Amino acid sequence: MSERLQKVLAEAGIASRRKCEEIIAAGRVQVNGETVNTLGVKVDPSQDEITVDGRPVNLERKVYLMLHKPKGVITSAADPAGRKVVGDYLPGIKERVYPIGRLDYDTEGLLLLTNDGDFANLLTHPRHHVPRTYLATVKGTPHGSLLEKLQNGVELEDGMTAPAEVDYHDVNPEKNESVIKITIYEGRNRQVRRMFDAISFPVIRLKRVQFGPLTLGGLPRGKYRLLAPDEVKELRDSALKLAGRAGEIGDERYVETPAPKAKRAVRPAAPGAKRGPAAGAAAASRGAVGRAKAAGARGAGQAAAGRGAAGRAKPAAPEGGARQRGGRLGKAGEAWSNSPRTGSGRPRPGGSRTGAPKGQTSSAKKTTGRPGPKTHKFQKGR
Repeated sequence: MSERLQKVLAEAGIASRRKCEEIIAAGRVQVNGETVNTLGVKVDPSQDEITVDGRPVNLERKVYLMLHKPKGVITSAADPAGRKVVGDYLPGIKERVYPIGRLDYDTEGLLLLTNDGDFANLLTHPRHHVPRTYLATVKGTPHGSLLEKLQNGVELEDGMTAPAEVDYHDVNPEKNESVIKITIYEGRNRQVRRMFDAISFPVIRLKRVQFGPLTLGGLPRGKYRLLAPDEVKELRDSALKLAGRAGEIGDERYVETPAPKAKRAVRPAAPGAKRGPAAGAAAASRGAVGRAKAAGARGAGQAAAGRGAAGRAKPAAPEGGARQRGGRLGKAGEAWSNSPRTGSGRPRPGGSRTGAPKGQTSSAKKTTGRPGPKTHKFQKGR
């Protein structure tokens, strides 16, 4: 199978992938006797002869390790300051392995290492949300409401955290300490410690006890073991399965929005075509909905007619220029209406709001149980 040259060199343990790119660009790599100094060239390690500075390149076997990292150890292949690194705890491992994710200097627990770059990327990619479980020891006992904040997500300086699983693991009243079990689905720097700082319960001790489906078990501190093939497969399958669930735990940035489905065109029925039972039932349902809408419209019309009758039954204004609330005076004997129902400024004949002849008072009965508006009388000529 053909792969990029820099990837093959990195998997062979020559150097990191970026450093291998520099080695290729410097013209130090030969493929089948020809110097290659261009990035992106693909080779087949099973058929092509690859050399670096004249020495043949042999592909390493894939190695997958679990280490119980002690506190006070750097999660790195080397440290310029001379501090202990995780490689110091891997005697007998000749392959060049790298940590999958990180554990802080003051954090202990389960750490995976491998020389399989694709496998490491699968487990650490943010889209896959592989769970990591920790036991966090804090001073005192946080109230349940504070743990709910951690569950729902807290605001940190680099943004809101995704929802987490949080529960009490142990409470020690004598030492005034509590152990909280927390499972997160992200891999931010010092995330668990910063989350507990946000609720004012700083972490005293922190230990990772599970990564994906794998648990630390009884592995002693500072020791490692090789993963079994079924454990490697379980990790890989778990990451791929979680990638399909992206977004269920709150992180929407890596969710691909599916394209909307196109609506199927409905072909009109041919004249005289017979309807099937399903089509007849659908038509009957649509007819029932239409009749219900029509009945509702008739009910609304009757209600509007009732309101109109109630308005027409209001007491008439007396002769001589009297007005009611809502009307304004025009010439003597004419009432000008600015009612919202009419919206007109024209005088009504008869000098009253009810349309009674001049000099007469309407005798229409009220159709509502509420009294009409009060009538204000004015003297003639005012």
